[in-house]
Amino acid sequence: MKGTVLSQAPQPSFSLEGRVALISGAGRGIGRGLVDAFALAGATVAAGGRTKDSLRDLDAAGPAVHPYRLDVTDLDSIATTIDQVVADHGSLDVLVANAGLGDNRPAVDVTEDDWDIMMAVNLKGLFFTCQAAGRHMIKQGSGRVIAMSSQASVVGIADHAVYAASKGGVNQLVKVLALEWGPLGVTANAIAPTFTYTPGTAERLDDPDYRARVIDRIPVADVATITDIAGAAIYLASDAARMVNGHILVVDGGWTAQ
Repeated sequence: MKGTVLSQAPQPSFSLEGRVALISGAGRGIGRGLVDAFALAGATVAAGGRTKDSLRDLDAAGPAVHPYRLDVTDLDSIATTIDQVVADHGSLDVLVANAGLGDNRPAVDVTEDDWDIMMAVNLKGLFFTCQAAGRHMIKQGSGRVIAMSSQASVVGIADHAVYAASKGGVNQLVKVLALEWGPLGVTANAIAPTFTYTPGTAERLDDPDYRARVIDRIPVADVATITDIAGAAIYLASDAARMVNGHILVVDGGWTAQ
């Protein structure tokens, strides 16, 4: 109707200007891509890697990126590094708990060492990284915790018994953190990617037969890219996701819809 003024909802903001974000497992793969994406979104990025070699490439990532040695299997390393990030930058606003391992083998072939190593990184290490970051966020009254899960946490995938168990634990963990920390200003969510093309997965996904078998399960007929995962992470880290808490954001092209 002429002359009618429609109410204007404020536009959601996906900017990370002024935020300090710590990304674990930042030296390669999805983590390395997240470093660049968060810096482009305006964040000051603390990039955590287990070894100096894994952090070497980050020296050229730009002035917003600051490498830190972070071994999530070492609780002293976790606490020391996160305390140092806060001391250096004044706050910790976002944690992307991305460090993780993957290993495929039939369940009957899994050894105790296979189990212990996977759980030490994917679940125990992730939890204590979230805990250390959460303590600072609770103190400041705000924060975003984003854990890297997997579509294997939602549906069964053959030869992924230990990996799926660890990522299923991640999903339950963020739900509990969401309940405990949400009232204190800190949200907790997870991202669950499908097969994602990275330097580490290129050998398998460049094989036409293997890629065809994977894509046959994905309704959008493609594998994910690091950019796809970065988009989900930036959303969850931003003001646009203020009311998203305890959610598992599956980025899988529809794999788990079947």
